[in-house]
Amino acid sequence: MLKVSEILKVKGDILYTASPDTLVREAIAVMSEQNIGSLVIMEHGELVGMLTFREVIRHLHEKKENAGNYTVRSIMDDAPVSVTPNTGADEVQRLMLDKHTRYMPVMDGPVLQGVISFYDMAKAIVEAQQFENRMLKAYIRDWPEENISEH
Repeated sequence: MLKVSEILKVKGDILYTASPDTLVREAIAVMSEQNIGSLVIMEHGELVGMLTFREVIRHLHEKKENAGNYTVRSIMDDAPVSVTPNTGADEVQRLMLDKHTRYMPVMDGPVLQGVISFYDMAKAIVEAQQFENRMLKAYIRDWPEENISEH
């Protein structure tokens, strides 16, 4: 079974964070410049929230004027669902669908290991299916001849 730790190894270890006191306009700039859909919000070395484009868009729609002058704390998800490195891919999929979330922090106890996105999950599943498909085709191609003639 595919685990979160395996997906993180393939994904790499670049992680973008911000503090809750970061201005929304600064967070938007980082997200735009880095072409990312989320920021992990950390305070005193602890995960305190997630900021995704969903919260940003909602905030921009509601505030219109001076939206960038608010702090991330005022718009972040302050109770993000997280997973561990040992969580299976099936469980991550279920949680993402149940909680309507596209980004999940990966925590090993109190230590942030990374973020798994819906895209990361889809990519990992497709790659696992392609690998399985190649293995099955190789197995069928190498099928012993005497077994084929018996059927």
